[in-house]
Amino acid sequence: MKYQFTLEPNLLELELKKLIVQESDKDDVVPEEIDDNEPLFGEQSRIQLDSLDALQIAVALQAHFKVRLQGDRMVRKHMMNVADLATFIRTEHQK
Repeated sequence: MKYQFTLEPNLLELELKKLIVQESDKDDVVPEEIDDNEPLFGEQSRIQLDSLDALQIAVALQAHFKVRLQGDRMVRKHMMNVADLATFIRTEHQK
């Protein structure tokens, strides 16, 4: 699937939600219904991503958004919710 690259507020977040749902095969989740601050991992998460999902999402982020999340520490820091991930991408593209 192709995702629209944008850094625009709300649009980037929506594209990330689509990417997360698609790359993790969470077909029962509607991207537009994911809150930007909703946890993506753990028992408190409605989506309940796991480490394999994180890897697939990280690969897709590199391919489509030209950012690289290396290692578990970066994933835990920047991929806990959509808002954190969007902030990371915007910061990386401002360098």
